Amino acid sequence: MVIVMRPGTNEAEINEVSKVLESLGLGVHISKGTERTIIGVIGDKRLLNDVPLELMTGVEKLVAIAEPYKLAGKTFKPESSVIDVGGVKIGGKEIVIMAGPCAVESRQQIIEAAHAVKKSGAQILRGGAYKPRTSPYAFQGLEEEGLKYLKEAKDETGLLIITEVTSERAVESAAEFVDIFQIGARNVQNFQLLKEVGRSKKPVLFKRGSSTTIDEWLNAAEYIMSEGNYNVILCERGIRTFETATRNTLDISAVPVLKSLSHLPVFVDPSHAAGKANYISSLSKAAIAAGADGLIIEVHPNPKCALSDAAQQLTPSVFDDLCKDISKIAEILGREFKYGG
Repeated sequence: MVIVMRPGTNEAEINEVSKVLESLGLGVHISKGTERTIIGVIGDKRLLNDVPLELMTGVEKLVAIAEPYKLAGKTFKPESSVIDVGGVKIGGKEIVIMAGPCAVESRQQIIEAAHAVKKSGAQILRGGAYKPRTSPYAFQGLEEEGLKYLKEAKDETGLLIITEVTSERAVESAAEFVDIFQIGARNVQNFQLLKEVGRSKKPVLFKRGSSTTIDEWLNAAEYIMSEGNYNVILCERGIRTFETATRNTLDISAVPVLKSLSHLPVFVDPSHAAGKANYISSLSKAAIAAGADGLIIEVHPNPKCALSDAAQQLTPSVFDDLCKDISKIAEILGREFKYGG
């Protein structure tokens, strides 16, 4: 259930309603829109049967929410969310690109990659410090040493940092180094990890699982948001189908579907969807045309020497050409992308 407050309602009236709800042991989540405030109510609604909330000062109406995802849905927050991460606004008019290598392999590699992607217009540097791999014998990442290299790259270039966290220990270690946590496809329903990043209040790029439905995905996002962290960015990265021509099948329809169901920003990861570098540019442009708020793309100074996912990482020159095209598409769509080349 959500409680819709009248336009112009003051803080004292909102607080009074919140106190009544909290006194009953219910969770309270407040969303302040441009015109009115909405109070989300989490918990057993039967506790409200004998409480005349409609008669309280400032209350306009009560609205039942049919969807199980209360906080991620548009009933709770009709306006699209814009997440401000260190001055970079995600979900607004500007298209945001996160780019960098699959894994942090060395100090020189990540700093070289950072300069390259910034030159083309990326605002956020991606790089894996913790690498969950299908094989236990594959490169697993540099962990805390990798985090330190990412921080050096940030200090040198001014780019914000995103990295995947795979455990509660990784969340604690990465918190002081990165600006955005990434939750990968393998952990989409690792609910303890989701609660942990929710409690951290740090922005989260939340990827879809390879066999996860959109409803399951939004319900999983609810675990993060129910801890009070509304800074969630949904990221479509391809789903598992019978097709073998690509690593996964990019569900481009997920972008408009999510936009109709949720207020959260939507990104696309064409690298993990394609699994092959020569498809990434086309998928990236299709994602932007479909309404995505941004992309997360793998770029490596020398992909042939990459320690993980070499086949799906772009060279800096190919990435630069893609960014030029995105700037043109953004203009056609009435959006913005600052190509930096």
